[in-house]
Parts: sequence; structure tokens; C-alpha cells
Amino acid sequence: MAVTLKVTDGEEGEWAVLRVSGELDLVTSPVLRQRVHDAVADGRHQVVLDLGEVLFCDSSGVGVLIATRRLIRSCQGSLRLILPARGADGGASRSSEFEIGGGSHVNRVLGALGVRRLFDVYPDLAAATEDGTGEEPSTLSA
Repeated sequence: MAVTLKVTDGEEGEWAVLRVSGELDLVTSPVLRQRVHDAVADGRHQVVLDLGEVLFCDSSGVGVLIATRRLIRSCQGSLRLILPARGADGGASRSSEFEIGGGSHVNRVLGALGVRRLFDVYPDLAAATEDGTGEEPSTLSA
């Protein structure tokens, strides 16, 4: 059985929310890239990518996330990632949700590659879409 990528659109206040589920790999990553480009073309420069249901992410998926960050920054926008403490497979992390080895698959991949610090990461949609007066993101903004 082949697992594919599904991207659903939503809005939360001023934020365009793209919920991603499935596998983010060489074959499917262009789908996410296009959906991000569509959102930006529609004038949406405040984007949340909910990656909590991503089961697998390879280097091409990471490349799309980095390219998305670059695109949003070029528009003076904001990109926030949702990477929950529990992965899409329901497995609990052996470490805290924001450590390199913890949390969702994408969180572990970004940590292992040393690029997680490039992103503003939040545990859930409520935290990601706050107006900035709430909890700080779990990473340094680069």
C-alpha cells in the first residue's frame, strides 16, 4: 500500500494553515511546494505548516521546508511549523518534545540534519497562531 501526501487548507485568524499528512518525499514534496506557492500568490504571507501527521520526510521534503522558509521571508512574512511531541504513529518521544531526538518524525529529521533551529516550531495550532504575546517558539529565529 502506497502512502501519499495530503495537504488541506484552512485559516486561523490572519494565518493560512496547511495541514500535511502522509509521506513527504521526492515524489510528493512538489505537492506541498505548489500549495505553499499558491497561498503566497493569494497574498497569504503568514503561513503555518502543521506537520504532525507526516509519517516520513526525506531530504527533498526538508528542501521544500527550507525553500518555503526562504519564500516566506522574501515576502516579509512568517512561517511557523507545528511539530507535536507525539509523532503521527502515536509513539511517545523518549525525550522532551523539543529536543533533537523527540517528537514527530519531521522534528527528528530536522534535528538530525541540524536545520531545526532555522524554524519557529510550536506544539499545536493554538500556540502557532497566537498573536505573539504568548509562548515563544521553541527555536531561535535565524
